Amino acid sequence: MTRLFAAQAAEDGASISAALLAEAVRAVWRLEALPETALGPQGKPFFPSHPALHFNLSHSGPYAFCALSDAPVGVDVERLRPRRAALAKRALSEEESAWYVSRGRRWEDFYTLWTLKEARVKYTGTGLTLPPRDIAVPLLDPGQHAAMDG
Repeated sequence: MTRLFAAQAAEDGASISAALLAEAVRAVWRLEALPETALGPQGKPFFPSHPALHFNLSHSGPYAFCALSDAPVGVDVERLRPRRAALAKRALSEEESAWYVSRGRRWEDFYTLWTLKEARVKYTGTGLTLPPRDIAVPLLDPGQHAAMDG
């Protein structure tokens, strides 16, 4: 089972990420202290002393996001902001680009795809080793969900 936690800081979500993770670990797994963390070969964090407990963190602007699970998990959060139009062309596959254009080139839709891509590579632990346009994700409307690669 996966549990999600979110928090907002006054300025920088990175400043509260560790506290959010510690609070989540206490609430879900009843651990008194946050276990020591380490990074895998591609930078995915894990608990060496608790290999069956999986987590992932993300932060953007004032937001922090955390997931705990009994299976590998990846999350991403992004503060919405306009970007250069060329970014969508570099980051999206042809199918994703057509979906994005059909929805009016809204930045909300771009960030939906981008956060799915980041969450997927964080789930697999590969990081952004492929060009973003080569990282396939489902095309989802707000509130929808899908399973992919487990």
